Amino acid sequence: MSPDDANEPTSTCGNSGIRPPVSSTLDTYGRRATGDGRRATGDGRRATGDGRAVLFAARSAVALYRLLDVLPVFSGDARITRLFTLVPGSDFGADVFSAIDARGGRTVPWSEACGRSYDLIVAASPKGDLRLLRGPHVLIPHGAGFNKSIRGEGSADSASGLDPAYLRRTHDHAPAALHALAHPDQVARLAAADPRAARRAKVIGDLTLERVLASMPLRDRYRAALGTGARELLVLVSTWGPESLVRQRPGLPARLAAQLPHDEYQLALVVHPNERSLLGTYELTERLAPALDAGMILADSHEEWASVLIAADALVTDHGSAALYYCAAQDRPVVSVHQGGGELIPGSPMGVLLDRIPRLERDEDIADALRAYRQGPGHAAAQAAFAPAGDAVDRLRTEVYALLGLAPPAYGVTPRLLPAPVPAARVPAAFDVHVATTTAGVRITRHPAGIGPPGHHLAVEHGAASEQLVRSAGLLYRRPLPASTAPVDLAWTADGWTRHALSAHPGCRSAAALLPSGGCLLRVRGHERTYAAQVEPRSEAGRIVQIDPAIALSAVHARLVSPQPAPDSHTALNCLVGERTFRITLRPATNTEAAQVI
Repeated sequence: MSPDDANEPTSTCGNSGIRPPVSSTLDTYGRRATGDGRRATGDGRRATGDGRAVLFAARSAVALYRLLDVLPVFSGDARITRLFTLVPGSDFGADVFSAIDARGGRTVPWSEACGRSYDLIVAASPKGDLRLLRGPHVLIPHGAGFNKSIRGEGSADSASGLDPAYLRRTHDHAPAALHALAHPDQVARLAAADPRAARRAKVIGDLTLERVLASMPLRDRYRAALGTGARELLVLVSTWGPESLVRQRPGLPARLAAQLPHDEYQLALVVHPNERSLLGTYELTERLAPALDAGMILADSHEEWASVLIAADALVTDHGSAALYYCAAQDRPVVSVHQGGGELIPGSPMGVLLDRIPRLERDEDIADALRAYRQGPGHAAAQAAFAPAGDAVDRLRTEVYALLGLAPPAYGVTPRLLPAPVPAARVPAAFDVHVATTTAGVRITRHPAGIGPPGHHLAVEHGAASEQLVRSAGLLYRRPLPASTAPVDLAWTADGWTRHALSAHPGCRSAAALLPSGGCLLRVRGHERTYAAQVEPRSEAGRIVQIDPAIALSAVHARLVSPQPAPDSHTALNCLVGERTFRITLRPATNTEAAQVI
């Protein structure tokens, strides 16, 4: 994920004494974090023989996540001891220790870290008092490209990450031993900012991009984990700061959730870690509650955001460079909501992208904006940000082992695949259902209840929605319960529950039970018979598309409460959902179906 740390006050070390290299004294301090920045007790093992200590210095969560992508370079090498420290002074450092602790990493307090020497120091931001850390420095970018200039910090108009005010920050004011850059143009930009630093620069590639590209075959798995199905996954991407999507258009997620049909689109939001650190996850989720309640996914800031981008069908972005990973992986629609300002650097990769893609002026025009995208700009922007991918891990491995004075292990290393997302999604259980009867069939468009205008009827899942919604339902339905472990069980039959539901809820027009067999049993107030409905799946180019039976129930409900005579035998009904048509068979229910346990 990309982006830029803000400029915060520098810090000093409480321990300025020079001690022996850490590789010979690890047992005195190299221990696991406790989560609050203090050292835990326990035995730190002494590095042996040709062992080397590598310190990963992070000043924010986003910098830490970039450093974690570097770790496979040292995978399996028992000669390397991996340590972490928090570079103080950033407003966005609150989550660093907890993230390290969650992974069982060993931390060194800053006051102790800058009083010792290390065999290698790896950082993803040149800011902060890195000059106080002793040892060869390796600097990697903390995002895709150098696209932003942060007002009020460093040199005027300098790209964050390439500012000469921060580049010479080692203890002897020498440049970093290695600037590991992602594109030849970045070397040229570095040379313009600081020719001395550019002499230590090499085009390595982007290790986060390597993970994204290696994980592309897992797209279907990610979509299954997200519950996307046959819907279009629309991802909103926000950077941090006053020009970000979440600051400039905070109501956009909720408005899109209200506007886009639930059965045709799924929404997800990727928020920059700095914004999460500033607000806290609780505050952020409360601000986003209307969209989250409607089913929007808020992607986690470490790894999950990249899995979500791989799963995406379309993207809405501000000027944050996370969009470049999406563009590098696939040339699918991307639209801009960037409203201008002083942060975006003209001619940068994100500047190239935003100049050439559709802009979303009005939220209600989202479908038109996505259709207006033409392939090409995303690919061009990615080419401007990333060198050809494929061997970034090997390149960085060669360079850092040379700095360590070690031969790399004989075995190869590959980028680690991104894990499947584990979203904490809130699944809507009540829908305002809009119905349009056409010559082709009954068109059903559902929106989560309460975020848009009311429809033809309110369809509510019993046992998953509030009592207020249940009592307001025009169509009330129930799904089968999980198998019981009670020694003496009590369960409804489909017929018994539908009779009970209509009796208990006088305002309800229809009650339906989704049967374990996949069909539905439906009872309509005022009708003598009970109906069975079965929706047929569609076949599309070797794939099977199925809809939730609850959608079909809304089509059947609309047909049976209409002025048309009720069917007295088998009849077929077409249910239109988006561009797809599903065939529903409707007939009187059998005694066996009525007696099914739900």
